Amino acid sequence: MQYPDTQKTLKFDAHGLIPAIVQDHYTREVLTLAYMNAETLALTIAEGRTVFYSRSRQEIWRKGETSGNVQRVVSITADCDKDALVVEVVKDGPACHTGAESCFFNPVYVSEELKQFTWQELYELIQGRKTDPKEGSYTSYLFDKGLEKILKKVGEESTEVVIAGMKQDKAETIFEISDLAYHVLVLMIELGISVEDITRELEKRHVIDHKVKQERMQ
Repeated sequence: MQYPDTQKTLKFDAHGLIPAIVQDHYTREVLTLAYMNAETLALTIAEGRTVFYSRSRQEIWRKGETSGNVQRVVSITADCDKDALVVEVVKDGPACHTGAESCFFNPVYVSEELKQFTWQELYELIQGRKTDPKEGSYTSYLFDKGLEKILKKVGEESTEVVIAGMKQDKAETIFEISDLAYHVLVLMIELGISVEDITRELEKRHVIDHKVKQERMQ
């Protein structure tokens, strides 16, 4: 097999392997750590899907070959020393053999002060209040009341954003936009819309330069 010229500058270890950190293109979540050799890296590039080398089985391993959980490659980037890779993917299913979305789900330490906010984590937290209602939870209350109540709140929060914006009150506008964003996430979950769905839609638009209006079929 002919390997891409870019591989010649990569530093494989004594066993001919290089670690590949796989990251979700949409959520930025780290999905797994696997290994590639020159051949599987070339196959990954040629096929547009992750192909690893299994150290335990000593053989080529195409992710999703048996499970169907294929990872389609968006980009591959080497680190400064060129001895490790980050592979951004769009996944068709869970990354972990346990059925978890990511192989990294065992917390060891989290700084409450420095922990980074993510829309996906907030989405999952809100979703948990729907699947496992909690007494006294406002979020669970909204899901219990149903779509009409959720839509009403989205409308109310939208109006409050407009009012705050008209007053040119930055702090109040930030507060109201945050309220609106939360209620929009509740609506998304109620309708089965994921953060990835919205990301995909925005990615395919020239949202910065053009107004995009959905046209419905008559």
